[in-house]
Amino acid sequence: MKRQFVVVTLVILLVLDVSFRILGRQAPEYHTTALEIANIVMAALTLAVFALMNKQIDNRPNAFVRGVYSGSLLRLMVCMVGILAYVVINKSKIHKPSVFIMFGIYAVYSATETVMLSRTAKRNN
Repeated sequence: MKRQFVVVTLVILLVLDVSFRILGRQAPEYHTTALEIANIVMAALTLAVFALMNKQIDNRPNAFVRGVYSGSLLRLMVCMVGILAYVVINKSKIHKPSVFIMFGIYAVYSATETVMLSRTAKRNN
């Protein structure tokens, strides 16, 4: 399951990266560099949280659930800090659709991690 999760996460990373590059060519007003950085950070964070949760999956169920919630909260906080940094750096030229896409990146990785961890937990029970 670990290998499948890593492959799925890397595929999402590559698909989003290619999408951002295409978006940058067709609509240059998007801040694709910020989107790519957000994508890489969320992918790395997702892999790190999954590695920690995979160790907890055999422990008590409440510890596993607490870990999943903690991972999602951590990812959300990192996303919010990243968006705040983006806003502070680009005070005069903030592109709001880019900000919403950053939250979309968070949602994609959170949903993927939740689905994959749920499958892993079901197989172990």
